[in-house]
Amino acid sequence: MKIQTKLIIASLLVITGVLFRLIPHAANMTPLVAIALVAGVYLGRPYALAVPFLAMIIGDLFIGFYDWPVMLAVYGSLALVGYLGFALKEYNRLETRAMMSVVASTVFFLITNWAVWQFSSMYAASLAGLIESYTLALPFYRSALVGDLFFTMSLFAAFELALYLSPRYSFRKEALANS
Repeated sequence: MKIQTKLIIASLLVITGVLFRLIPHAANMTPLVAIALVAGVYLGRPYALAVPFLAMIIGDLFIGFYDWPVMLAVYGSLALVGYLGFALKEYNRLETRAMMSVVASTVFFLITNWAVWQFSSMYAASLAGLIESYTLALPFYRSALVGDLFFTMSLFAAFELALYLSPRYSFRKEALANS
């Protein structure tokens, strides 16, 4: 895939991520995990990191920044999800993509809620406090799972449709082979 095409797609993904963070939405129901997965699969390793990072940083400029250790956990979780997307490229099946979306949601949930427990004063610094932080976050996890599955399947479907409708079939092979 040409660098110009990758930049256009990356820009559209960043804009989508920022817009969905800014418009009213259910808690934790944004396309950022899906964007990281899609960037990893179709755009390659550098984009798997850069695209969700840019969407987050631009969104945070508008929404506001928060406790930096928790922010690092959020950004780091999205980077890890991008690398999961890069690994997912080898397994181009619907079931695998859906499973990876669930894995990505779970990884994000575990890391970010651990960070909230570890670096904030919201919970006791004990195993009971950690369990409480995960327990109280379960409704957010449910929203994240639903949103991540929806956005992951939607973005992958949109990308595959665009590749299928591409006037050059070789573009599709090139996009999957060179990312």
